Amino acid sequence: MSTIVERPPGRVCAAFGVDEGELAPFDGLGWRTGRLTLLPVSDSEQALWLAKSLGDVDLPDLRFARPARATDGRQVVGGWMALRAIDGEPADAAVSTVDDLVLVSVKLHQALEHLPRPAFVTKRDDVLARADRMAWGEDEADLGDSSCARWFDLLLGATKPALLKDQVVHANLYRGVQFYTDAAPAVVNFRPFFRPPEWSAALVVVDAVTDGEADIDVMERWEHIPAWRQMLLRAVLFRLAAGALDPDADERLRERLRHAASTVSRYV
Repeated sequence: MSTIVERPPGRVCAAFGVDEGELAPFDGLGWRTGRLTLLPVSDSEQALWLAKSLGDVDLPDLRFARPARATDGRQVVGGWMALRAIDGEPADAAVSTVDDLVLVSVKLHQALEHLPRPAFVTKRDDVLARADRMAWGEDEADLGDSSCARWFDLLLGATKPALLKDQVVHANLYRGVQFYTDAAPAVVNFRPFFRPPEWSAALVVVDAVTDGEADIDVMERWEHIPAWRQMLLRAVLFRLAAGALDPDADERLRERLRHAASTVSRYV
């Protein structure tokens, strides 16, 4: 059951031209009314960057949930931002496949390759940011003695440098794409990192394996992607580190992460 986010205050609703009485909870992420969705902002710098940088990106065969400005022109008001509704009839989740998501990743990152590195990326120090740096050997991996930590240490020894170009990438595409029956897919919940686009595609596969929706056969189908095995290693190291660092990660999640680590280990 989704947690309901606290309602936006009246001044935020007024700033975005929203009627408070028409607000309805939206997937535990925010509040929706009419053509707008209001979302709480934990990182204003990132939210402003998303609104500015992604607002004009041309996405062939894909769509973004575009930001909306307040009546005074601001994009973030009182810790909230607004996104315009995306038209279309949502498809059943079973319609899309892991291969569809990898293909979305390829198309998306071709469109994003011109974006410069966001300044806030190097300043973040949350669980995912720390896990990312550990997975790439940029921070020491102090993960304790959990099973995730032991798998991390084992797989880290198999990594090698990969001559790939870093760029802005989406680090949660497995749960960040909505498919429609009558329109192009929409990319949502954009979490920007600055890594090779091949890593983002590998992360889709690792997340699918963790979720029990993919196995080695999917890895084999995409092995033409440059440095594919190394990207799978970096992706599963990222998730293992996050699982070890996150105090809210339960044993069931860690068991699924161990399964993903074992599967990647057998493939690479």
